[in-house]
Amino acid sequence: MRPRDSFLFTHLLLQLLLPLTLSLLHPPHHHVPTLVPHAPTRLIRSRFSARAQLDLTTHCNSSCFHRAELEAQQREQLTDKLAFETLYADGSRTLTTVDVEGDDEEFQGDEEGHFAHPSPGRHRPTLKVTPGHRRVRRQIYGADGRFNIRGDNFLLDYPFSTAVRISTGCTGVLVSRLHILTAAHCVHDGKDYVKGARKLRVGFLIPPSINGTKAGLDSAKKPLVRWLRVKRTRVPKGWIQGPQEVSMDFDYALLELRWPHRRPYMRLSVAPFSDDLAGKRIHFSGFDSDRSGELVYRFCPVEEESSDLIYQHCDARPGASGSGVYGRVWDNSLERWERKVIGIFSGHQWLEIDGENRDYNVAVRITPLKFAQICYWVHGNRLDCVQD
Repeated sequence: MRPRDSFLFTHLLLQLLLPLTLSLLHPPHHHVPTLVPHAPTRLIRSRFSARAQLDLTTHCNSSCFHRAELEAQQREQLTDKLAFETLYADGSRTLTTVDVEGDDEEFQGDEEGHFAHPSPGRHRPTLKVTPGHRRVRRQIYGADGRFNIRGDNFLLDYPFSTAVRISTGCTGVLVSRLHILTAAHCVHDGKDYVKGARKLRVGFLIPPSINGTKAGLDSAKKPLVRWLRVKRTRVPKGWIQGPQEVSMDFDYALLELRWPHRRPYMRLSVAPFSDDLAGKRIHFSGFDSDRSGELVYRFCPVEEESSDLIYQHCDARPGASGSGVYGRVWDNSLERWERKVIGIFSGHQWLEIDGENRDYNVAVRITPLKFAQICYWVHGNRLDCVQD
């Protein structure tokens, strides 16, 4: 076994053992509000004029960050951002406005400091526009810590089997038998849908051995991709026509397939703060552009966090956008630690913390309100949208 493969095997083994040491620690329960949709309104057809942007980079100053805090106390602005567009396979689209039902604490935060969307969180960074500095190998920090996932024993095994390709060049994660969560910027640039969204497809990796390749040649062959058509796409209004620095908080979209798949999928969870994550680590697998045809896995600790974003230094390149960011969270119904999707990898953000310029890779965290919205998209009703 090569040293790199040995390290990956050891890490995966530790991930299995780690929950045993944490079985007595139960994170606080999150309040999940109820999303009440109105009848959809028809919109004009999309022009599909936008270009897919695989490398999203934003700058956010303190005013854009604190604007989100003020909106936490204004339900009108929140419900406006939680409205959503639905794009259908024939090119038609609709807008669905919503109301949100819930106690005030679901908007202001509970007594233990766990907030809904968006309000200040623990370890809140100070954000400031960074001068026009660029790093040559942006999104790779120090030694490259990514792992290529190969072979039937990994590609078809959970959780790697939940990662799928998006035909516009991004990654997605399976969250039901029909649904894939990805980044909004992979299908919509904030003003219009990208050209490739007209005939959007989702790609499932098929290992070489399943395609009749001899076992001895498996390692030399790249997996094939089986593509399935998307029936409809949903994007939150908070992403559409919003200032990029603020709309990054809503950089997520849900794709619905025409027919169900047979792969295992990963369940969603309201994102806990890092103190309530096993090992304080996040993980995600994606299709980075510099490793064509390969599924690439990485993990790293959470560095900073706000109410809507997870700041980290997980190595990533364009193409990884839309990957499902997961961690081990406590499942109350199963009474054990489970891998669950707690965010969506978005891109890169420049900011300043304590007077020092820093750059981070950023994931959009699933807040209680976002959980309620995405859950409604998946189930089509309010009754099944209760946080475990």
